[in-house]
Order: sequence, then C-alpha cells, then structure tokens
Amino acid sequence: MAHESDARQAVPNAPGMRTDRGGGGTRRRPLRERHVEETVEVAVPVRTAYNQWTQFKTFPRFSTVVRRVEQIRPTVTAWTIGYGPLRRRFAVEILEQDPDAYLAWRGLEQNPSHQGEVEFRPVESGGTAITVRMLLEPQGAARILTRSSGAARLTARLVRGELVNFRQFIEGLGQEGGAWRGTIRNGRVQHDHPEPPRSRVAQWPVG
Repeated sequence: MAHESDARQAVPNAPGMRTDRGGGGTRRRPLRERHVEETVEVAVPVRTAYNQWTQFKTFPRFSTVVRRVEQIRPTVTAWTIGYGPLRRRFAVEILEQDPDAYLAWRGLEQNPSHQGEVEFRPVESGGTAITVRMLLEPQGAARILTRSSGAARLTARLVRGELVNFRQFIEGLGQEGGAWRGTIRNGRVQHDHPEPPRSRVAQWPVG
C-alpha cells in the first residue's frame, strides 16, 4: 500500500530493540509477553504472501470482521471492524516493517489497546508460515476480562479464523494484487537515499 509521509510520534513502552548486523539500524525483538499466537501455512512463496498482506485495504475482501481500512499517514491506518450494525473504528501505527519477514504494530486507541506482530517464514514445501502474535493491553476494568483465559481463547479463535481466510484469499488469487516494499524503523519510513537539503533560493520548475 502506498505510504504518504513519515509518522512523527515516538513509541512508548515498545518491546526491546536490537541492532541488525546487516546495517539496517535497530529492530524490535519479538513480543516476549503475548496473549495470542497463531500460525498458518499458505501455499504461496514468502514474497507473494508478504506483498498481499501489505495491501491493507483489501482486508475487507476476506475478513469476517474488518469493514474498512483507511490510510491516515504512511505508518498509520484507521480500521473499522464489527459485526452487523455494530462498528468500531480505531487507529493502528506500524512500528517496524521488514520486507518478506516481519511487521509490528500497536493500537493508538486509549481503551482497550494492543500490540501485535506478524512474521513470514519460508517452509520446505515452498510455501509460507505466517505467525501472528498479539498482546492486549486494556485499561481499567477491561484489564480483568482480557487476562481471563476465555477472552484470550476468543481472541485466538478470531485471529486464527482471519489467518485461514487470508490463506484462502491469497491461494485463490495465486499472486499478489499489489505490494509496499518499504522498511519502517521505530514508526518512521526509512529512505534508501536521503533527500538533499532544500535550497533557500527559488528555482524555476523544470521538465
């Protein structure tokens, strides 16, 4: 999905960071504490699965709960979810993104809030193992409900159902319908070639 400008908000309470040996800067560690972890294998290569996953606006085409996804900033999207007439809209910020490997996000709403990540790994069959992990962080009385095993099981069942729906969707397509191949670190899009400083002298348009 196209991203339009850099997010400016710092990331509080993020999991620990590590330095990539390949020179890519810092990268989040996987969630050490989680309420949900679900994995499915899809019969398409990692690149295809990852590319389609980045097309967030297509999620309503296969999801049973996602009704609409809007791009707010390059790293921030607004999701509308619900069943029947019930709707809820909330913003999500992408914190880290590595093409063909990893994507981490956090909810920006106050109550409840959550963190999540999705990993893409090749398997021997030539397909892809997709793992989603989520940590729910509600405030106030909702915290007690979230910590119950029933709430965790319900969330896990929902996440697994959405992963199965995604598998059927991408395997039915056979190829991705688009891609966003950028890298994000700590909520900021990383540019391969830094923009040169802008001159204070007015310039005539060219081209």
